[in-house]
Amino acid sequence: MRYRYYTCDVFTAERFGGNPLAVLPEAAGLSGERMQRIAREFNYSETTFVLPPDDAAHTRKVRIFTPAAEIPFAGHPNVGTAFVLAATGAVSGDGEIRVVFEEGAGPVPVAIRFEHDCPVFCELTAPRPIALGAAPPVDLTAASVGLPPDAIVTGTHPPRVASAGLPFLCVELRDLSALAEARVRDEPHRELMRACGGEGLHLYTRETGDPQIDLRARMYAPLHGVAEDPATGSANVALAGLLAACAAEADGSFAWEIAQGVEMGRPSLLEATAVKRGGEVETLRIGGRSVLVCEGWIEAGDAPG
Repeated sequence: MRYRYYTCDVFTAERFGGNPLAVLPEAAGLSGERMQRIAREFNYSETTFVLPPDDAAHTRKVRIFTPAAEIPFAGHPNVGTAFVLAATGAVSGDGEIRVVFEEGAGPVPVAIRFEHDCPVFCELTAPRPIALGAAPPVDLTAASVGLPPDAIVTGTHPPRVASAGLPFLCVELRDLSALAEARVRDEPHRELMRACGGEGLHLYTRETGDPQIDLRARMYAPLHGVAEDPATGSANVALAGLLAACAAEADGSFAWEIAQGVEMGRPSLLEATAVKRGGEVETLRIGGRSVLVCEGWIEAGDAPG
C-alpha cells in the first residue's frame, strides 16, 4: 500500500535548518514492525505515524520511532506533527487551537498558533511532571565525551538524569569550546547510560556568544540510532524542569531561548518555559517554528518477486 508522507524542519523558520521530521498523517493499517522499517528508511532522528485516537476526547494517536526503536514521547515529533496537520488542513482554527496526541507517555497537548490561516508556532506541554534521577560521577560523564572532568560545571547541579516523558542525562559545560570539543566515546557512553538509566546525553553551556540566547546545547543518543540530534524538545524541556527545580525561588515563571544544532550546520531555536509553585515545578512547555520541506508517497508493501 501507498502512504502519503510529509517532511518538515522543526524548531526553525528556515528550510534545511532545525531538525527534520517525517510524518505519515494517515498511517492506519501499518504494523509496528512496518513502521520501524519506514523510520529506518527515512533515517531521521524520528518519524511519526498518525492514527485515529483510542479516546474520542483526543485529536490523534501518534506513534514515534527512531531508526532503532519506538519511543513513548519526544519533542520535535510533537511540534512537527502538529505543524504538518495544521499546514495541510487536517486540523484548523483561528488564532490559537489546542490538539491532544495520545502517546506512550500519556496525552500530549500541543498549542498551535495561526497567522493569516497559516500555522506559525507550535508548543507542547510535557505529558509528565519533571522527575529527577541518577547523578553519575563527573569523571565517568566527562570520559564518555572525551573531555577533562574540569570541563563539567556542577555549581547548579551535577550531571543529572531528568525526564518529562523521556530521560536524559543533563550536563552543564563550562563554555562553547568544551561544547564544540565533545565527542561521544562508544563504550564509555554505553557504560554511562547503563549506570544512570538515561536515553540520551544532553550537554549545554550558558556561554552562548549571543545575548538573545540563554543556552547552547548538543544531544547524543547513539543507542537509539541518533549520533547527534539538531533539536531535541524532550531533552530541553527536561533541562528546563531541572533548572527550574534547582532555582532558589519557590514560585515563579522561567523562560529560556535555547540554540541547538549549530555544530551540525542545522541551527535550531527552542523556546522553553517552566512554572513553579510552592517549590514544585508544575508546568513545562517547549515550542518553536517549523517549515514544510517535502511531500510524497511511500510504498509500504514488499516489492513484487
